Amino acid sequence: MSNNPHASGTPSNKQSVIGSRHAQIAQSVHGQRSGPEEQRLQGHWLLAKMGKRVLRPGGIELTRAMLDAVGVNADHDIVEFGPGVGKTAALLLAANPRSYTGIDPNPEGETAMGEIVGEHRQARMVKADAARTGLPNASASLVVGEAMLTMLPLERKRAVVREAARILKPGCRYAIHEMGLRPEDADRQLRNDLERGISRAIHVGARPLTLPEWVDMLDGEGFDVTATLERPMHLLEPARIVSDEGFGGAMRFAGNMIRNSAGRKRVLAMRKVFRRYDANLCAYAIVAVKRRKTEGR
Repeated sequence: MSNNPHASGTPSNKQSVIGSRHAQIAQSVHGQRSGPEEQRLQGHWLLAKMGKRVLRPGGIELTRAMLDAVGVNADHDIVEFGPGVGKTAALLLAANPRSYTGIDPNPEGETAMGEIVGEHRQARMVKADAARTGLPNASASLVVGEAMLTMLPLERKRAVVREAARILKPGCRYAIHEMGLRPEDADRQLRNDLERGISRAIHVGARPLTLPEWVDMLDGEGFDVTATLERPMHLLEPARIVSDEGFGGAMRFAGNMIRNSAGRKRVLAMRKVFRRYDANLCAYAIVAVKRRKTEGR
């Protein structure tokens, strides 16, 4: 899932712009269908509307741990797939990399990302699909993607990973942060029930993989996994909300939950599904290195 810093109450100018942008997009995507907007929005944009800024399955802690494992530095030419509104982009750019390119075909985070990119002369945005970036072969030394592969069918997952391999220089890293499935031998019935339950709750397909499946997919597209990290998938648990948003942000989110009954109903329904499958859901961050023998892919 992507990030968005919109909050209600008395927003800053930046938050007001983002909130206005959300309203425009919701109207263009959903048209004039009846019922509250909260009933129609995909889960990540619903949470954004309610004031949730960090929307990674393992929270900001796992994102930071993943970037620490990568060792982001000033020599990196970074490509980020699906930066959303820039929560991770800001962390990446804080390392003052040689270059940063955000790849996103969607307009939702355009305003916020524009502000972040505008503060760094070596940063830019490219409107493109992560599976077809249009970037040159072997032009990146780090590719990062979070909370996006989970939502794609298997072949689309592979296409994105293949594109990461194409644009990476041999010996360089690809870091992902995605939803995980447990146990490793989860049967088809469990998978079907979990995928159906989560997809209905968040209004977008969710297809988490087990850790061996994530590793196998990366291996099959020319990567060697060098680090794996795991955290609980507690996106909507009170302790995680405070950890991700800070006390003030958590209070804003709680206030919006109180005031917005339609939004509250859906958020609670999402949390109910996540809790139902708590034993089977987690978050994985994986760092992999492009094999040198794959040069020229």
